[in-house]
Amino acid sequence: MSSDRGRLYVVATPIGNLADLSQRAREVLSDVAAIAAEDTRHTRRLLTHCGIAAELIAYHEHNEAALTPRLLERLAGGEDLALVSDAGTPLISDPGFVLVRAAREQGLTVVPIPGPSAAITALSAAGLPSDRFLFVGFPPRTAARCRSWLADLVDEPGTLIFYESGKRAARTLADLAAVLGGARRAVVARELTKQFETFLEGDLAGLAERLAADAEQRLGELVILVAGAPAGEDEAARREQARVLGILAEALPLKQAAELAARITGARRNDLYALGLTRVREAGS
Repeated sequence: MSSDRGRLYVVATPIGNLADLSQRAREVLSDVAAIAAEDTRHTRRLLTHCGIAAELIAYHEHNEAALTPRLLERLAGGEDLALVSDAGTPLISDPGFVLVRAAREQGLTVVPIPGPSAAITALSAAGLPSDRFLFVGFPPRTAARCRSWLADLVDEPGTLIFYESGKRAARTLADLAAVLGGARRAVVARELTKQFETFLEGDLAGLAERLAADAEQRLGELVILVAGAPAGEDEAARREQARVLGILAEALPLKQAAELAARITGARRNDLYALGLTRVREAGS
């Protein structure tokens, strides 16, 4: 794999079952000069299982800024390196973006080695619509920030995909039910590709109660998938926002009308102001 300038291989690793490592990934990890790993202990177990001896470099969110220049020097010097995360595809809620961006900015070759991703693995078996989906990663940890963050997702029509730790999953499901509605269909995927893999499905309110009462379902890392907003509800909400804005705009300047309409309906002020401007232009044409 050597050349005048090295290549950075972004390698997907198993999310649970070590047999899921592809043959191409095995070959790359065997041949590179070193592997930058989020957790060297975790990656060492994988390499030992595969009979691979390689130099491991701890590369995580706490040292990536300091370590990236040294890795770039090795790449520029002709060494091939691999980047892996604890499990799944690097950069998907894992470190690596800083290195990949810097390598591309320096004209270095970045090669993806595809493989497992917990988000896509869960989506493929969840039974929720998959023609459109939005991966949003880990929710904020505090309840207030989480609910504020979720408010921006209320009208998203695609399936929502979250990562969450088992110990916070019940609270997060309760927050999802409170903001998105307890009747929304959802799936909780746990222990993916492992012996005790489980998929729990139901509405958000019921799943929040289930996990709160069942400690076993709060073990490990989970993927939470939530059905998108029904199209009818979304359209009805937009009609109501437009109706309220129209009434207020008859008596108030547009900017003030948009501010009050946003407070009443929960819509974004800038969106309502833009809608008002469109109506003014259409009325004048």
